[in-house]
This record gives sequence, C-alpha cells and structure tokens, in this order.
Amino acid sequence: MKATVLLGSLLALAAASAEVFFEETFDGNWADRWVPSKVKEDLGIFDVSAGKFFADSEVSKGLQTTQDARFYALSAPMDKTFSNKDKDFVVQFSVKHEQNIDCGGGYLKVLPPGVDLEKFDGETKYNVMFGPDICGPDRKVHVILNHNNVNHLIKKPIIPPSDQMTHLYTLIIKPDLTYSVLIDNKEEATGGLLEDWDILPPKTIKDPEAKKPEDWVDNATIPDPEDKKPEGYDDIQALIADPEAKKPEDWDDEDDGEWESPMIDNPDYNGPWEPKTIPNPDYKGPWVHPEIPNPEYKEDKDLYVYESGNVAFDLWQVKAGTIFDNILITDDAAYAKEFAEKTFGKYQEAEKEAKEKFDEVEKKKQEEEEAKLAAEAEAEAENEEVEELDADKEVTEESKSADEIVVETVTPVPEEPVKEKEAIKDEL
Repeated sequence: MKATVLLGSLLALAAASAEVFFEETFDGNWADRWVPSKVKEDLGIFDVSAGKFFADSEVSKGLQTTQDARFYALSAPMDKTFSNKDKDFVVQFSVKHEQNIDCGGGYLKVLPPGVDLEKFDGETKYNVMFGPDICGPDRKVHVILNHNNVNHLIKKPIIPPSDQMTHLYTLIIKPDLTYSVLIDNKEEATGGLLEDWDILPPKTIKDPEAKKPEDWVDNATIPDPEDKKPEGYDDIQALIADPEAKKPEDWDDEDDGEWESPMIDNPDYNGPWEPKTIPNPDYKGPWVHPEIPNPEYKEDKDLYVYESGNVAFDLWQVKAGTIFDNILITDDAAYAKEFAEKTFGKYQEAEKEAKEKFDEVEKKKQEEEEAKLAAEAEAEAENEEVEELDADKEVTEESKSADEIVVETVTPVPEEPVKEKEAIKDEL
C-alpha cells in the first residue's frame, strides 16, 4: 500500500501522541472512500494520476480534475467526528497545478458531521475552506472560517505560487485564537483570529452621542497676517517669448503669416501668490471621537472550535489537470510537519528534475513540430511554384502550336494574255 510505504518509523513515533482524524494518499480503493455529489448531472469527473511529470509513478499519484470548464463536487467522511476544543486544528494537503491553471480553485473544505454527501454542493455549510484560488492575475490563498453560519474571509493577503509544481498548504488553528498558514512547510502568514478576520463585532464603537465641538480648532497652521504680496507680483507672466528663438531664413510673411517667437516657461514666475503660514495659536490638535463599549460585542473564547466530520472538494476549473494529494486532518502540528517531510519534502528535488526533463522533451517535440510545419509549408510553396511553371509552359505550348498551323494557299492559274485587237483581226 502507498500509505505504508510513505509512513516510516518517525511518523509512528509522532502518531503516538497525535490524533489523526483523516489521512488520504489516494492509494488502493480510494473511490470507495469518496462520495460523488449527485446534485448536478454535468459535474466534472475526478481520476487518480501522477500527472505528466512526477517524482515517483506510485507515490505521486493523487486526485486529478479531468474535464475543462466544469464544477467539481466530491466528499469523504472522516474516520470519526471530532472536536478541536483545547487542541490544535491542522488542515494539510498538496496541490499541483500542472496544467498551468488559468482560472480555477484548488481549495479544500472541512464540513461538519451529518451532511448528506450525495447532496453536497457549493451551498452546503462548511467549517473551514482553505487553499489556493487562481484566476488570471488574481491569486490568493483562501482561509475562510464559519462562525454562527456566516463565512468570514481572512483580511490578510496570502499569495500562492503560480507554477506547475506540487505545493503543500498547511493551516494551523490554535486554542489561544492564533493561526499560522504554511506553504511548502514555510510560514507565510500568522496572527490572531480576532485581528485578521471580522468574526466578532468590535469591542468598542464610536460614541453616537459625542460630537466635535463647534469651536474646535484642528488647523495646525494659518496664513501669516503680516505677510504681504510683493508689488508687481501679478504682472509676472507664466510664459515668455523664447529669447533664443530666431525667425527662420526661409520664412515668408506673405505665405506663412507673421512670425511669432515660441513661448517658454518664465524662470521668474513662482505661481499664484500665497502668504506664508505660521503655527495656529488656537490649535487644539486632531479631535478624537470618544468610544464606548459595543453592546453587540460578546467575548467568545471558543470561536476556534469546530465539530467536524467530513472533507470535500467544491471547485470550478476552466482548465482541468490539478492534482490533490496527501490530505491530513489532525490535532498535532508536529505530526503534520513530519508527515509533510515524508510525503512532500522528500520528493521535491526529484519532481523538479522530472519537470526539467519533461520540459526538454516538450521543447524538442515543439521544435520538431515547428520544423515539420515549416517543411510542409516549404514543400507546398514549391508545389505551387511548379504548378505555376507547368501552367505557364502549357500556355506557351498552346501558343506555339497555334503559330505552326499550315494554311493551304490556292495558287491562281495564270490566264492567257489578251491578244491585241490587231492580232485578232489578222488571224481572222
């Protein structure tokens, strides 16, 4: 089994303290563990594949989208329903956009228990939605948390990689209301649930009864009443005639009109006059709106807690080919890290080398195809040239044949000359 090969003695030691609620490497009878949604008839079909390039033909196999411009909906029950109260909540999986995705999702959803998986779709309630979403230049890692049936999107931008390699995404939610997002086992974002999501109303709000006093002075400076505009200041023009310009020698006033020198900026012009400013003696500083406790705020130390029972993919992809693998839901970040090293880190360099070889083969194929097309185009051009020459030759032959046609000329028989009248008389 693929899972047996991947998990070594180190993971076995880590697992002694960790609780794993879901672990999927898409080996064996994976289809028996996953439930296709029956909400729509034209949903995209998933298959298992290592892709076009891979580190290992078996280990690299994962769940792949196979049809362009489709919605995908697939889910699976966890080994058991669990609550992450007083525990870390870790969601981890890998994504490989080997099709160089142009627009589509690559995220995973964690669902509560009791969901009818055959009716799962985009409207089904979820606890957490996590993973990359790419559409053109818009790239983000979604971290959406549901609280009281409202989905809250993280406010902090997290940018995912946009290449064709496999990347690992890890979300860790802690009981102290902090979180971390890792990409390829490196921390990309961290902070607090209260600060980076608008899950709860603010603790304080501006006092609706408070208003800035009408006599409040918040201008730090005022025009200097002693400063006067210099005499003649307004007579200085913004533009003046260029003193270096000369009338062209070939300028004809009658044909070209009266010559005028081009205008340039006046170095003596300093713009509209404004008086100098001085500190305002009545300045009180910026007015700060007083705040009061928000009556709608209610502390919730358990807002990180979820009852979970299923995982699911709910995706739209314009160009299919994404491969998902090594899904892990656990309560132990250390175990997740070791699992990542065994299933992802170990194969990074091998996949990179496989990608380079794949690119070389593809480049050679492209060059050969381009050479083939060029040869075909050249041959076609030569055939057209030969056909033109043959056509010209045929026309020439036809003209020559017409010139060689023999026209029979009838030679008139010379008539006997008319005898003179006198000779005729003599004969008579």
